[in-house]
Amino acid sequence: MTTPTIGVLALQGDVREHLTALATADALARPVRRPQELAGLDGLVIPGGESTTMSKLAVTFGMLEPLRAFVRSGKPVYGTCAGMIMVADKLLDGREDQETLGGIDMIVRRNAFGRQNESFEAAVEIAGIPGGPVEGVFIRAPWVESVGAAVEVLATYDGHTVAVRQGNVLATSFHPELTGDHRVHAYFVDLVRRARR
Repeated sequence: MTTPTIGVLALQGDVREHLTALATADALARPVRRPQELAGLDGLVIPGGESTTMSKLAVTFGMLEPLRAFVRSGKPVYGTCAGMIMVADKLLDGREDQETLGGIDMIVRRNAFGRQNESFEAAVEIAGIPGGPVEGVFIRAPWVESVGAAVEVLATYDGHTVAVRQGNVLATSFHPELTGDHRVHAYFVDLVRRARR
């Protein structure tokens, strides 16, 4: 089977780190800034960053509806931190005009773990990822307040849901791309490979 091609939404956020992590996990990774660059992708990563800025830029660059269509297509999508907010169906503590893409039947609270100076790292056990806990980097991280019946909770931290999956859409509150441990990306690449079959 050919190497899967996975895009990283490159409007804002930690794009380079995701490109590196995906390449390490045996995917062909490329940045995506325009609607036409979604064509031919097998999967898409929506990185961490600032969710309100990402939402505004998606509108400005005409990406919002193409991204929503990509999510609805059933191709795998992985959102980290701000990306988790972007794939949520509902959002708490966002700006009134803040748009999301949807994809996971969940309610997410922005900046739930605190401000920038309250950022932290913690070991997180993730269902389906062998080899022990993953080091999660939480930077102004959201958490999941509630999920619908179709959503699988993959990890919790301090009593809060921090990793979920619904079908081919995966989301984490934290940034695995910042640690050098690429098991979460390998899990996502495997999801992409299975979706292509």
